[in-house]
Amino acid sequence: MFGKLTWDAIPWDQPIPLVAGAVVIVLLLGVIAWVILKGYLPYLWREWITSVDHKRVGVMYTLLGIVMLVRGFIDAIMMRSQQALAYQAPGYLPPEHYDQIFSAHGTIMIFFGAMPFMIGLMNFAVPLQLGVRDVAFPTLNSTSFWLTATGALLVNISLVVGEFARTGWLPYPPLSELAYSPGVGVDYYVWALQISGVGTLMSGINLVTTILKMRAPGMSYLRMPIYCWTALASNLLIVAAFPILTATLAMLTLDRYLGFHFFTNTAGGNVMMFVNLIWAWGHPEVYILVLPAFGIFSEVISTFSSKPLFGYRSMVMATMFICVVSFMVWLHHFFTMGAGADVNAAFGIATSIIAVGTGVKVYNWMFTMYGGRIRFATPMLWSVGFIVTFVIGGMTGVLLAVPPADFQLHNSLFLVAHFHNVIIGGVVFAAFAGLTYWFPKAFGFRLHEGWGKAAFWFSLAGFYLTFMPLYVAGLLGMTRRLQHYDLAQWRPWVLLAGLGVVVTCLGVACQIIQLVVSIRERVELRDEMGDPWDGRSLEWATTSPPPAFNFAVLPDVRGEEPYWEIKRRAIETQQLADEPEYQAIEMPRNSPTGFITAFFSTLTGFALIWHIWWLVVVGLVAAYAVFVWFAWRDQDEYEIPAAEVAAADRERRRAREAWLRANVRVREPA
Repeated sequence: MFGKLTWDAIPWDQPIPLVAGAVVIVLLLGVIAWVILKGYLPYLWREWITSVDHKRVGVMYTLLGIVMLVRGFIDAIMMRSQQALAYQAPGYLPPEHYDQIFSAHGTIMIFFGAMPFMIGLMNFAVPLQLGVRDVAFPTLNSTSFWLTATGALLVNISLVVGEFARTGWLPYPPLSELAYSPGVGVDYYVWALQISGVGTLMSGINLVTTILKMRAPGMSYLRMPIYCWTALASNLLIVAAFPILTATLAMLTLDRYLGFHFFTNTAGGNVMMFVNLIWAWGHPEVYILVLPAFGIFSEVISTFSSKPLFGYRSMVMATMFICVVSFMVWLHHFFTMGAGADVNAAFGIATSIIAVGTGVKVYNWMFTMYGGRIRFATPMLWSVGFIVTFVIGGMTGVLLAVPPADFQLHNSLFLVAHFHNVIIGGVVFAAFAGLTYWFPKAFGFRLHEGWGKAAFWFSLAGFYLTFMPLYVAGLLGMTRRLQHYDLAQWRPWVLLAGLGVVVTCLGVACQIIQLVVSIRERVELRDEMGDPWDGRSLEWATTSPPPAFNFAVLPDVRGEEPYWEIKRRAIETQQLADEPEYQAIEMPRNSPTGFITAFFSTLTGFALIWHIWWLVVVGLVAAYAVFVWFAWRDQDEYEIPAAEVAAADRERRRAREAWLRANVRVREPA
C-alpha cells in the first residue's frame, strides 16, 4: 500500500539528520500552535496564503528564498567544517551523508534560495515600476509561488524520510541512473525540480506578459526602468530555457522508472546528450539569476548617486545582448569532454564575447557614480562591494573560457571559487541590496542602517576569506567534493576557508539582529512619505506600503524617470499636481487555488518518489479538480469604491504636501 516507504526510510542510525529533522519539526509545530492560539490563522489565510496581490506574493517568494538560503548555508557550514577536520582523518560526516549535503547545498541555493529571492523582488517591484495595478495573471502568480514552495518542501522532507541525491547539484548519468543510485535520492531531486520548475515557468510567462502588455500610459519600451528590462530578459530566458530542464529531467525519469535508455550509453542512449541538454538550460540559468541582479544595482546606484543612469540605451542593448548570447556558451562547462579543438575554440570565443556586455554595464555604473552626490547607505555598500567582487569573478571566468587553462583547472576548487565569486558577489549581494532598498516600500519602515552596514562588512570579509583561499587550493590541485584529504599543502587554505565561514556567520547574525531591531524601532524608522531614498522610478510615487490597487490613478509617463520629473515639477511650482478624478477600481479576488494545488502536488510528488501509485492518482485528480473549480467561478473580481480610493490617495497627498513644505525653500521675489 505504501510502495517502497517503510520505517527503514527514517535514518535511525544517523544522529545528525535525525536531530536536525526533529528540531525543525518541533519548531514548525510550535509556530503553527502559536499562530492558532493567538488567533492569527484567519488573517494569514485571508491576507497571505490565499492572496493574489503581486506584492504579497513577492514578499512570500522573498521569505522562502531567505529561509532556503539559511538552509543551504547550514550545509555549507557542515562541508567547510568537515574538510577542516578531515585532514588525514575521517571527520564527522560519513561519505554517503557528505555526498547528500553537497548535492543538497547546490540544489537548494540555486533553485530554492537564489531563484525565489530574485523572482520575489521582481514580483514586488516590476508592476510598481511599470505603474500598473498587478501582474497579468494574478491567480497563476499565486500558484507559481506555492508550486515552488512544494519543491522546497520535498527537498527538505528528504532530510528525514529517505535520502537526497548523492550526484551533485546536477544529476549526471550514469551516476543518477537506477543501477548506480537505486535509492530515492535522485527521485526526490527529479520531482522537486519538476514541480518547482512548472511554477518557475508559469512565473516567467506571467512577468513577460506583464512587462510587454501592461505598462502605464505613455511608458514606451525605452521609458521603462532598467530593472524592468533586466526582468524581461531574465523571464524570456526562463520561458526559453526551463522547458529544456523539464524535458531533460523527464527523460531521466523515464530511464529510472520505465527502463528507457536516453542516457545509458546502451540501447542507443548517450550520456553526453544529458550533459549538453542540462547545460543548454544551465548556462542561461546563470543569467536568469544575474540579469535581475544587474537591474537592482542599476536602480540602487542611480538613486544613491542622485543621477540618472549613465548610458541607459547602451544598458538596454547590453542586457538583451547577454540574453541572446547566454544560449551560445553552454559547452564551456565541459571543454574536457572531447568535443574537439574547433568546437572548444568557438565556445571559448563566445564565452569571452559575452563578458563584453557585462563590461559595458560595469563602466556605466562607474560613470553613473562619477560626479554624483553619493550616499553610502546599506544598499549602495552592497552595490559597490558587488562591482569589485564581480569583476574578480568575471576575470576568473574569462580565464576558464580559455580551453587549455580549463583543462588544468576543471573540477578543481578554483572552479568552485569562481562560481561562488559570481553568484554570491552578483546575485546574493543584489538580493540583500534589493531587500534593504525595497523593504520600506513593502512594510512602511526602513531597516536599521547600523546593523545593515555591519552585516555588509562581515559578509564581504567572510566572502573573501572563504573563497580566495579556495582559488589557491584549486591552483594547487585540490579537487571539489572531497570528503577527506591527505596533502599537507592544502590544509592551510582549507582552514582559512573555514575561518571565512565563521566570519560570514557573524554577517548572518547581524542581519537577523537588524531585522529584530528594525521591527522593535519601526515607529522611529517609519517611512511617512513613501520615498525614503529620494527615488527616481514610479514605485516611490505611492505610499509605503502601497494599497492593494497600487495607484489611485495610473501615472501618465512622459520621460525615462517619471517620478523624478514629478518631484522636480512639484519643487519648481511649490505645489502638487491637481487632485485627479477618482473612480472605483476592480481588483482580483483572493483564491486558495494555488495553495490547494500545491498541497495535492506535494502528495503526488511524494507518492511518485516512493511508488505509492494509488496516492499519485488521488493527487492528480484532486489537483485537476481544483483547476476546473477555479475555471467555473462566477465572480473573480471585487470593486474598491471611489470614496475608499480617494481617502487613501488624499492621505498620500497630505504626506507629500508636508514634505514639500518642510523641504522646499520658498523662492524670493526678483
